[in-house]
Amino acid sequence: MADHPSPSSSTSDPTTTHHYHDQTLIPNLSNDVALQCLARVPRFYHPFLNLVSKSWRSTLRSPLFHATRCTLNSTESFLFLNLRLSNPKDSSFSFNWYSLDPSRIHPTNPKIIHNPRFLTPIKSSPSHPIGASFVSLGRNLYVIGGSVNDIPSPNMWVFDCLTNEWKMGPKMRVGREFAASGVINGKIYVLGGCVVDNWARSLNWAEVFDPVSGTWATVPSPIEVKEKWMHATGVVEGRMYAMADRGGVIYDPGMGEWGLVSTELDMGWRGRAAVLDGVLYCYDYLGKIRGFDFGENVWKELKGVEKCLPKFLCGATMANVGGRLFVVWKGNGNGKELEVLCAEISVKKNEVGELWGSIMWTDVIIAIPKGSSVVHCLEVHL
Repeated sequence: MADHPSPSSSTSDPTTTHHYHDQTLIPNLSNDVALQCLARVPRFYHPFLNLVSKSWRSTLRSPLFHATRCTLNSTESFLFLNLRLSNPKDSSFSFNWYSLDPSRIHPTNPKIIHNPRFLTPIKSSPSHPIGASFVSLGRNLYVIGGSVNDIPSPNMWVFDCLTNEWKMGPKMRVGREFAASGVINGKIYVLGGCVVDNWARSLNWAEVFDPVSGTWATVPSPIEVKEKWMHATGVVEGRMYAMADRGGVIYDPGMGEWGLVSTELDMGWRGRAAVLDGVLYCYDYLGKIRGFDFGENVWKELKGVEKCLPKFLCGATMANVGGRLFVVWKGNGNGKELEVLCAEISVKKNEVGELWGSIMWTDVIIAIPKGSSVVHCLEVHL
């Protein structure tokens, strides 16, 4: 789950100055109090609030409104999805971003959905690197590295999900593709994705980005962990776990310590994962959703979902969205298109340590051209 930015860092942004002070938002209330009231309203009702007045509509889109929701712990979770879409006419492809808008899902009855295909396209990124890594922090989505014209890039693109704008962030010290990335204590850590064939790349094999200062810094790392390709990553209780070509590594920023993952975790971790309540979930090669219990150092099958999901989830990826496990995969289709499906699963560990899931809803969320694929999904707080 992405960390929230501190209110001080959000409100210090000069863009937070907004015209909501120019007009009274709610009669007989100061605008500061009115802002506190509006910030507590669930996003499901925001389309109706937008209709009240121009000042309300402007306020709901302001960074100050988002910062207030963060302070009140009123933000809600969006699922952001990156799709690689093929163009049958010329065999080209593009990377497109979409959001699963919680305002289309009733806050107390998730079965009430305004539109069965409720993915909302967002503004296309100026750059489309291959093998980038992705994280979210507060209202921002970060696209880190990746190769452009077969050259690993040091670039970081930042999408402000509130203003719907992309901007170039500070560059990393080295170019990376297929790196591991994660957010811990409000900072973005990036490991690997580069060949340590010279002093600069070896020194900067791991870096950390501080969004408050807007700077990258080197993270000292021992030679034995410096694998090039990082295939999967997860943050568990303040420690970053990343799987490489041979085994995997653990980094604890609080202690400044490195380690190697257990053989049990290494043998069962396949592809993209999501972490909920200290359990790392992934989709294995046998067609099962499994969770790794770090306390017991063992993989466990997620029970209770077999009857509601297909026997095989093609290209499955998953994310922790609001404390629920969201799984996205490719389904069937017609001659030209494929369906992309999503399931929201409530997961828990019972009294004997078994992992159980309950399907909240599952549906087709978009149709895509054949030859397309699901690249990544992650949670953003708005």
